[in-house]
Parts: sequence; C-alpha cells; structure tokens
Amino acid sequence: MTSAAQNTATAWPAADDQTLQMRIDLAAAYRLIHRLGLDDSIYTHISVRLPGRNDRFLINPYGLRFEEVTASNLVTVDLDGNVIDDPMGLGINPAGFTIHSAVHAARHDAICVLHTHTVAGIAVACQKQGLLPLNQWSLQFTGCLAYHDYEGIALDLDERERLVADLGDKFVMVLRNHGMLTCGRSVAEAFKLMHNLERSCRAQLAVQSSGAEFIPLSDAVARKTAGQYATFYDAIELNGVPDSEWAAFKRMLERTDPDFAK
Repeated sequence: MTSAAQNTATAWPAADDQTLQMRIDLAAAYRLIHRLGLDDSIYTHISVRLPGRNDRFLINPYGLRFEEVTASNLVTVDLDGNVIDDPMGLGINPAGFTIHSAVHAARHDAICVLHTHTVAGIAVACQKQGLLPLNQWSLQFTGCLAYHDYEGIALDLDERERLVADLGDKFVMVLRNHGMLTCGRSVAEAFKLMHNLERSCRAQLAVQSSGAEFIPLSDAVARKTAGQYATFYDAIELNGVPDSEWAAFKRMLERTDPDFAK
C-alpha cells in the first residue's frame, strides 16, 4: 500500500488492502480530471471494478463535483443498477450507469472506465474523420480506436449492447457528438490514456485552426509508434514495472488535495 492507503486503512475495516488502494486510486483520478479541467460539472464518470467481483463497481455519488470525491464516499453498485453501498445517500447518475455497466459487464479486462465531455474532445467527436494521426500523442491510438454513434442521452439500457459491440476489444472510444471514453487494466492506465487523448484532441484543433498544411505521417510510422506505446503500457500493467508517471501525479495530489484519500 502507499502511505495514503496506510493512513486511511481504518476507514473501511472490512476491506482488504487491494480494495482500499483501488478506492484511493479512483478518488485520485477524479481529482486529477478536475485539476486538468476535464470534468463537466457533476456529470461524466470514472468507475472501477471491485477486486474479485465482476458484478460490482465503484462510481461517484451523483451531485458531487469531482473535487469533492473521496475514497470513502464512492458508491458501490452492481450490474443490475442496485446500489449496494451509498455513504452519502446521493445515488448514481442513470446515464453514467448505462455506459459504465455496459463496459464492465462485457469487458472483464477493463478494470477502470473513464468518460469525459470536454470542449476539445467533443469538437473532435463531431468531426466526420474523428481523431487524426497528426502527432506523437495521437499516433498511440493507431489501430486501437473505436467509434460509437450518438443515440441521445444514455438512458436507454438497450444501447449497452450496441456500445460494447462498437468498443469490441479496444481500450479507447470516440462517442460521436458526445465525448471520449477510455478503459484501463488499472485506474492509472485509463487516466493516462485519457490524458493523452485529450491532448491529442487539443493539438488537432490547434493545427486545424492555424490553417497550416499538415505534415503527413506514414502508416508504418503510425503503427510503430502505437506499438512503442503498447509496449510501454504492457510493461507496467503486465510485468510490474513501476508507474513513475502515476506516482508523480499522486504526489501532486498529496500536496494539494490530501483529503482525496480519506
């Protein structure tokens, strides 16, 4: 456990160390998404599957801004929408449940699911060609980017089947006219993918608005770069290489938002 987990272990005496750490990491992701300006009032969500439970996941209480989310006020919900534990009694956003339950039910490798509505992300999601392979950030998504057509606010549970069919085995999806979604084998991976996806969108809009001619990149370079990123992520998620970037982000939070781990 990290020092943050050690300091808060008494908050949930029935939980194991892995669950405590997952709660802390999820709360950290909420705070980081807020600090980076990627949140949307009380809307959008980040969820994480509970260790050893393919049928339950944690998500934010409906009504809290992301900077108010802590490790202890997260809501536990099952795949049928039953709230198992709700410390603040606020419930969950039905639209968030539709999207996140769909992915968790279909993709057991997607431990964390992160969805955003940002100006840059939505702007790219509105473009017919979607995300373009213009730079190092965006090249990492070559061959691993899915698209899902907009069907309205995600309140209809029957959309789940189409959403997961479009996602397939990919970890990143553009929700057309809506926003962005990333999955991860850990909270850290889902967050880092979203961080780079957002920067890719911002860079694309900046280049497009400049009116300058693009420098084309070959398919071979795009595939090579994507493979380099995949190797890097796999080393962390599969081989236990320390995740220095995630640790650095969490150190920042421990200085500026220490209550996230409470």
